[in-house]
Amino acid sequence: MSALLYGLLDFVIDGHFTTVQALDDQIENLEDLLFDERPHDTDVQRRSFELRKSLVQLRRVVLPMREVVNTLIRRDIDLVPREMAPYYQDLYDHVLRATEWTDSLRDLVSTIVETNLTIQGNRLNVITKKVTSWAAIIAVPTAVTGFCGQNLPFPGFANTSGFVTSALLIVVLSVTLFVVFKRNDWL
Repeated sequence: MSALLYGLLDFVIDGHFTTVQALDDQIENLEDLLFDERPHDTDVQRRSFELRKSLVQLRRVVLPMREVVNTLIRRDIDLVPREMAPYYQDLYDHVLRATEWTDSLRDLVSTIVETNLTIQGNRLNVITKKVTSWAAIIAVPTAVTGFCGQNLPFPGFANTSGFVTSALLIVVLSVTLFVVFKRNDWL
């Protein structure tokens, strides 16, 4: 009877290992997607939450199995004959490894979610820097033409030299900003 129970529990626990291994492979594929050249943010989020849900369901199955096998191997109850005790102890070790593996995979999925959010934030920062740089470059001609277009006399007002000066000022300041931003890797 105890050998039959051992065979059944061994088959179930081996199924846990097979499931954990499959989930581990899926997590590795998800990690590869995380650092892919083309962002797959929605796919990474969807798959990571699906994996987290699967790991929670697996943990609900694996965790109680630990208590079942622990109860069977308790010496004060004597449910298992002494000659079968090493086999059940091996089962208990396998259950503990499956539980720990499941927990580590849950932590890994949480880390993937956090890493994905960090990567998205970094991409947003890069985009914001580029947009800000272009806005600053565009603001220079706007400021110069706005100042020179006012109805008050300024140096070069109503002269060709005023027009040339404002045009040169626009070009020099815009090119300077472009070079500075390019050198600082903002563009």
